[in-house]
Amino acid sequence: MTSRKVWLDVDPGHDDATAILLAIHCPNIDLLGISTVHGNASADHTAINAARCLLAFGASPNLRVYPGASKPLLRPAKHDPEIHGPDGLGGVEGFPATDDPAVLEFIAKNPDGSTARALDGMTTAIRRAIEEFVFMGGGVGLGNRSAVAEYNIMCDPHAAQIVLDAPVPAVMIPINVTHTAIADRSVMWRLLSPDSPVGSLQAPLPDGTTPLRHTLMTLIRFFAEAYKSTFGFADGPPIHDALTVAYVSRPDLFASTRYRVDVELTGTHSTGETVVDVWNYLQCDDSWGSTGRNCIVTQSLQVEEFFDKVFLDCVKRCDALSPLNSNV
Repeated sequence: MTSRKVWLDVDPGHDDATAILLAIHCPNIDLLGISTVHGNASADHTAINAARCLLAFGASPNLRVYPGASKPLLRPAKHDPEIHGPDGLGGVEGFPATDDPAVLEFIAKNPDGSTARALDGMTTAIRRAIEEFVFMGGGVGLGNRSAVAEYNIMCDPHAAQIVLDAPVPAVMIPINVTHTAIADRSVMWRLLSPDSPVGSLQAPLPDGTTPLRHTLMTLIRFFAEAYKSTFGFADGPPIHDALTVAYVSRPDLFASTRYRVDVELTGTHSTGETVVDVWNYLQCDDSWGSTGRNCIVTQSLQVEEFFDKVFLDCVKRCDALSPLNSNV
């Protein structure tokens, strides 16, 4: 199996945590490092949360977190405590403390002891041309934090447009697709107790067979309750960001089409909308970037295969290595 080198940029965030878990444990992914950014919580919180994930999920001790931007290019910073809690990982039980020395060890440092920043880490780790950008964000005629704008793009629409204009293939995993990847009751049962048959709707969920599995349950449970109260998701939460890693590992699970995609930057009601030219109105060439059809837009996912063969398989691999299970 050929491995793919990945640099992960996240703002943990509950679903970001699942993306980190997959990036560590997908057997065909070589995780080079993690950079963090403002978004679901402040930049200080997201950096330390990424380090907590690396420790909890049994990452290589050589991996590091490189903190990035604390605010958008032009707009004021915004966070989403309604969905992720005030620190970005609300409701999660059993995670390492934010001041745990083993957590702090994962924050990248310069030789003088100062914190190494995101661009420093990327320029050191990425030695060759970038093959593609894969991002979770945007929607095709759909928003979640405005009528038409998805939260990640809306937080910094100008930065998103710069990425789309870069002469590098881009892959967009919009909320139209991530909203089909629901961690429902069956997924939760198999997460908690992988060797027992899924019980009836009346049966209570089993206890987690390991501390890691209990911790992951609390992570998804908080996210589920937030998505139910805010968006009316009754069956479970969408595991948004994990799909970016799944795409890199298993692109065959997705159906996709290449389009021209731009971000609305000046709209009174639509700033942050991803404008996907599904009818090919724009005159574009076949290049990537500012003049071409610049983005592969995913349109569907083999949901059961994702949960069975990617998500739950990575949880199994993580279960064997996580220090959360060390006292079991």
